[in-house]
Order: sequence, then structure tokens, then C-alpha cells
Amino acid sequence: MDTSTTNDYSKVVAKDKANVWHHLSQHKKYETMDPIVMLEGKGMYVWDTNGKRYLDAVSGAVWTVNVGFGRTRIADAVRDQLAKLNFFASLMGTIPGAEFADALIDKMPGMSRVYYATSGSEANEKAFKMVRQIAHLKYGGKKNKILYRERDYHGSTISTLSASGQPQRRAMFEPYTPGFVQIPHCCEYRSQYGDCDDYGARSVEEVEKIILREGADTIGAMILEPVTAGGGVLTPPEGYWEGIQALCKKYDILLHIDEVVCGMGRTGKWFGYQHYGIKPDIVTIAKGLASGYAAISCTVTTEEVFEMFKAPMDDKMSYFRDISTFGGCAGGPAAALENMKIIEEENLLDNVTKMSVYLMDRLNEIKDKHEIVGDVRGKGLFCGLELVTDRETKEPVDESVIQAILADCFANGVIIGSTNRSMEGYNNIICLSPALICTEKELDEITGAIDAAIGRL
Repeated sequence: MDTSTTNDYSKVVAKDKANVWHHLSQHKKYETMDPIVMLEGKGMYVWDTNGKRYLDAVSGAVWTVNVGFGRTRIADAVRDQLAKLNFFASLMGTIPGAEFADALIDKMPGMSRVYYATSGSEANEKAFKMVRQIAHLKYGGKKNKILYRERDYHGSTISTLSASGQPQRRAMFEPYTPGFVQIPHCCEYRSQYGDCDDYGARSVEEVEKIILREGADTIGAMILEPVTAGGGVLTPPEGYWEGIQALCKKYDILLHIDEVVCGMGRTGKWFGYQHYGIKPDIVTIAKGLASGYAAISCTVTTEEVFEMFKAPMDDKMSYFRDISTFGGCAGGPAAALENMKIIEEENLLDNVTKMSVYLMDRLNEIKDKHEIVGDVRGKGLFCGLELVTDRETKEPVDESVIQAILADCFANGVIIGSTNRSMEGYNNIICLSPALICTEKELDEITGAIDAAIGRL
């Protein structure tokens, strides 16, 4: 591949250093070093402006590029759509908007309506607004609280941070939006209840206690990730989802599933919730929805939720009074539709299922070899290694250890992820989410780099 190493990008790097404010970055270091500027990508590999190649084990660094880099057919679909009609506000429809909504709903039995926006944070904000408006339309404004789970993450706006159970992510952004109530995490490896044969059921019992404490008549919805992502790749214990579903039905609480990370094949099914027999009322999707080729998110609801906003016609406040300006970009659903076709045509869900077994085997080999690895967990091509100083006590390693492993892998051309300043004392988890196209060869390269990095430490 031509990495254009003969070109001088020093002026571009200088412009980046002088003017760009990078996400999640401490910029003090750039007083003595240059930022990394990425140049191009192909498949699972990216090249920086110095010509160095990296194997990306986290799909664009933040779990997004599900079908890999360099998909010209998606770029062509977006270009063709933009030339024909680039934008029209979603007060009206567009051809790709209608076509993708139909294709998406076909993958989500029980769901029926798609509301377009541009990011996972925005999609979750839309859902929160739906819940709050339903409280006024149907419950006299009272049923407005939203339950969220410790260690889950739902976005970077003030309200989505208010619904995120990661204290370090939330820190210094107070005051938060009122009406959000935290429930306990369900990470069995970090059991809050000691040794427990029925951890899933016990976790559900604790949720019900909070519902009763707050008053079920005040709670409108519960937002949960099917597999907790940035909080440490936490898979649910047996019986958990059945119990949560039963609570929502019992207490008339809308179940909002945040599929921003898990959606579009990441776990081996189209959506993570489909592994667990969940029947959601609201589902939010972003990231892999178009694999980063366009900015798009969807808030998807059942027809029952949608119907609450339809009548009566003479009530000028009864419809969902919201807009997302760039939810009207026609390039987003055009990219998402082509992205979905690639997943289908290349049987990528089957590849995820196959490669996930291989990846977990390699990660468990690392655990067997290195005492520092306390737990290996995951679903599909979404895995985590929790590092500890002692397997018996499960004392977490300091986050500096994790960052040293990431730096070692990066220096050797492999980009891996971690819990990033999320939970004080528990930023001790390596996170992996390679593209759905990965092969055994690439997984060997990823796990080999982690194995070697741990060995050198």
C-alpha cells in the first residue's frame, strides 16, 4: 500500500499542534512532542503521516469502524447521494432515509419507528426527551425519572452524563440534570454481595428495591447497555435480563437499550439485546451504524411509544417537539444502508461468531500465562481483560500499568483500548473491539502484542 512516506506532512502536523483540540487528551505533552496524525486506512490497518503502520484493534479507536477502513463502495454511495440531494430537514423524508429505516426495522422485530440524529449522545438525549414528554402526555408529568446503571456510559452531553455511572467521566461537569437515579452494576467478577450462587437474581432484587424506594409511579424509563462497554466490558450474569424485563413490565417502565457500541454486529447478532430475549421499547444506535463513513444515529421505538405522540390533532403540544438539524443529512442513511449490505453480503455476523471463539481462546491463554490477568470476558468481538495485582484479592492494578501496556503495543504497531479515566481505582481493563472483518492472523498479531507487552512489564 502506498503510504505516501515521501511527502512532507510536517506543516500539517504543525497546524494540528497549533489549532486542534483533541478529544480525551492532555495537551501538555504536545509542548515537547508532536501529535500523531493519521493519514489513511485499509481494512484493519491505518498509517500515520510518518508512514508507520498500525493494526487497529479498537475499530477507529472508539469502537466504530465495524466493516474496516477503505470501503470505497460506502464512500461512493455517500458521494452519489450528496450530489443528488445532500440535505433536507427531517420534517420531510428522503429516499435513503426511508430505505434505511425499512432495512433497519427488518433487523429489529417488535420495533417500528426510526428517528434520525447524528451521534450516540444525541440519540440518547432524544430518548430522554421522549420519556419526559410521555410523562406529561400520559402521567401528569410525574413519571419522569430515568434509572441508569453504575459503570454504564451513555454520552458526553450534560444529560447523558447525568445518566452515566462513571464518576470520573462526570467529574467537574456538575450540576447534573435532575431526575436520573443510579442502580448497581451487574459485574459478577466484582460482586457487591460476596459469593453468590444467584448473582443475576440478586442484582435484579436490588434494582427493585430502588424502584420501590423512588416510587414506581415516578419512574418513566430504565436505560441500560446490553453489555457495559466503557465501564469495563461487563457481560450480564445469568437471569439478569429476564429479571429486568419482568420489572419493567410489572412497574410500567419503558426499557431503553443503548446499542451505541454493541449494535450492528459487534456481538455476533445485529444487536446485543437480541442475545438475551429482550423486548425493548426504545433502542439507540450510532458508532457502527455507518462504520464512521458518515455521522448518523438512530433512536428506534415500538409503535406503542410512537402512538403516544400522535393524538389528538387539536393538541398542538402532543407531537414530539424535537429536531436534529443534521439528522436531515441524506448521506448518513446512504452510508448506513451500504454498511448493512456489506455486513450481510460478507456474512460478517458469522465471522464475528467464529472469530470471537478464537479471540477468547487466545486471551485465556494470556490469562493462563500471566498472573496479572484476573478476568477475561466479552461477547462477540468485544472483549476485556481485567488486570489485578493479586487474583485472590482482585486488587486492581494502577491505571499506569494499563497505560504502559497500551503504549508498548502502540510503539509496536498495535492500537488497543482501555477504560479511560472512568472509575477511580478501576481503570484497569484492556478493551478490544477489532473490526468485524478480522481474521485469525490479525487476532494473533493483537494478542501477541498484548502478551509481549505484559511480559516486558
